[in-house]
Amino acid sequence: MPANHVESHLLNDPISSICPRVLQMVSVDATLGEAIAKMVGKSVGAVLVSGSDGALVGILTERDFLSRVAGAPDFAQRFVRDYMTSNPETVGASDPVALALSKMDVGGYRHLPVMEEGWPVGVISVRDVLRHVLKICKDIE
Repeated sequence: MPANHVESHLLNDPISSICPRVLQMVSVDATLGEAIAKMVGKSVGAVLVSGSDGALVGILTERDFLSRVAGAPDFAQRFVRDYMTSNPETVGASDPVALALSKMDVGGYRHLPVMEEGWPVGVISVRDVLRHVLKICKDIE
């Protein structure tokens, strides 16, 4: 049982109420240069990675660039598939916001792909969840 208004919202509001960010995807065969150009051009911290059939196979984040790519010679020509996080944790658009928070906390993730009927439809970030919580708090003032 929720202990307060904020907890009630987190347990009952679906992830779709956060308005997940527009999906940014690259192919598993894309280069890191292409991926970083898309991330910078769209001002996003992550791109989803699709296989040849368009299905989600991975995620490439700012953290991946910092921890796995930084300092690699000729990184821009290397392939996303070699640096992405394969089979990322996901959430459904109808899942409660609390589930996303739990997965982010337990796994140490800052971005989660949002899925509907087995296909990616967006991405939510810790910042998106924080904005949602702040909106809830403003609404109760």
